[in-house]
Amino acid sequence: MSRWPLAVVPAFSLLFSACLVGPNYTRPNVPAAPAYRGPDNTQTVSNPSSLADEKWFEFLKDQQLQTLIRTALKQNYDVQIAATRVLQAQQQVTITRANQFPSLGVGPAINGVRSPAIPGVFGGYSYLADAINLTPTWNPDFWGRYRRATEASRATLRATEWGQKATIMTLVDELATDYFQLREYDLELEIAKQTLDTRKQSLTLTQTLEKGGNVSLVDVAQAQQLVEEAAETIPQLEQSIQQEENAISLLLGQNPGPIPRGLAMTDQLDLDTIPAGLPSQLLERRPDIQEAEQNLVAANAEIGVARAQLFPSISLTATAGIESIGLGDLFKWGARYWQWSGTATQSIFNAGSLRANVRLTEAEKQQEVLTYQQTIETAFRQVSDALIANQKLREYREHQEALTAATKQSSDLAQIRYKGGVTSYLEVLTNDTNYFSAELALARAKLAERLAVVQLYNALGGGWQ
Repeated sequence: MSRWPLAVVPAFSLLFSACLVGPNYTRPNVPAAPAYRGPDNTQTVSNPSSLADEKWFEFLKDQQLQTLIRTALKQNYDVQIAATRVLQAQQQVTITRANQFPSLGVGPAINGVRSPAIPGVFGGYSYLADAINLTPTWNPDFWGRYRRATEASRATLRATEWGQKATIMTLVDELATDYFQLREYDLELEIAKQTLDTRKQSLTLTQTLEKGGNVSLVDVAQAQQLVEEAAETIPQLEQSIQQEENAISLLLGQNPGPIPRGLAMTDQLDLDTIPAGLPSQLLERRPDIQEAEQNLVAANAEIGVARAQLFPSISLTATAGIESIGLGDLFKWGARYWQWSGTATQSIFNAGSLRANVRLTEAEKQQEVLTYQQTIETAFRQVSDALIANQKLREYREHQEALTAATKQSSDLAQIRYKGGVTSYLEVLTNDTNYFSAELALARAKLAERLAVVQLYNALGGGWQ
C-alpha cells in the first residue's frame, strides 16, 4: 500500500492531460477584395511585388535619414517601452505555465513542546524535535484550465511582439515624415532668401530711378512692400525649422538640438514605380492586424479557462521528511515519515458568477472578432487612400509646376515692361507676388507627393522589418 500513491500519479497525469474544454481557435472569415481601389474608382492591377517588401533602409535612401532612424531605434522611448512590454509578457508566460506543474518546497523545522503534569494521570514532559520537510503540491490540469491560460498568455506575448513591430513601423513613418517636412522648410527658406535678394536689388534700382525723376515714390513704396513681404516669411520659416528639429530630437530620445541634413527634399524617394502588392498579403504583413488576431486568440483561450472553472477542482498535496527528537537520530531510516491527500472541490452555489464569467469571456471574444475585422477594413481603406493620394497629388504637383512656370514668365515680362516704361510698378508687384506664392506652393506640393508615398509604405505594412 505504501507504493500505491507513487503508482497512480503517472496514471492520473495521463488521464488529466486528455481533457481540454473550450473552443479551439479558427480564424474568422474576412472577405478581401481581389485588388485595392485606386484613383478614379479603378482597381489596381494585382501584382505580387509590393513597396512594403523593401526594408526601410532600402526605401529611404538618404544616408543621413538612415542614421537618424538607427539612432531612434536604439534611443526612442516608445520603442524602449514596447521592448519592456515584451519582456513582461515573456515572464507572464513562464508564470502562467508554471501552474501546470507541481510545486515543491523544502525546509528545516524545529518543534519544541512542554506539557505540564496532571497529578494521578501522567507526568509532565518536554522535548525538542528537529525535522526536514519536503512538501509537494499539485493541482492536476484535468479540464485544461492552466493549458488554456498558457495558450492565452502565449497569444498575448505574440500580440505584444507585433505591437512592438507596429511601434517601430510608426517610428520610421513619423521620423521620415518629420525629416521630409524639415527639408521642405529648408527649401521654402532658400526660396524666400533668394526672392528677398532679388527684390532688394529691384528696390535699389527703383530708388535710383526715382532720384532721376523717372518714377514716382509710389513705385518705391511698392518695391519696398515686396521686400518686406519676402522678409516677413523668413522668421516664420526659421521658427518652423527649429520646432521641427525639436520634434525630431524627441523621436531620437534626445534633448532639443539641431538636426544634420542629407539629401534635398526633391531628391528623396523614387516616385516612378510604386507597386501595392496583393490585398491578401496585407493580413500577414501589417503588425496591427497580426496584433489584433493574437488578441483574438487569447480571448478565445480565456473561454476555456472560464469553462474549466465550472468543473471540480482537484488538488494533490503531500508531505515527507525526517524527524527526530535527537539530532543524532535525524538521518536514520526510522526517522522518516510521509503523508498525502487528494481533494476534489465542486462549487454548488456561486450566485451564477461562474456561468456569467463564461458569458463574459464569450462576449470579450466577440469584441475581439469585431476589432480584428475592423482593423483589416481600416487597413484596406488606408492603402486605398494612400494610392488615391499618390496619384492625385502627382497630378496636382504637375499642374503646380505649370502654374509656377507661367507666373515666372508673367513676372519676368512685367519687369521688362516696367523697365521699358510701358506699365506701372503695380503690375510688377502683382506678378512677382503671384510667382513667390506659386514657388512656395510648388515646394509644398512636392512634399505632399513624397509624404503620400511614405503613407502608402506605412499602410502596406512596411518599415518594421
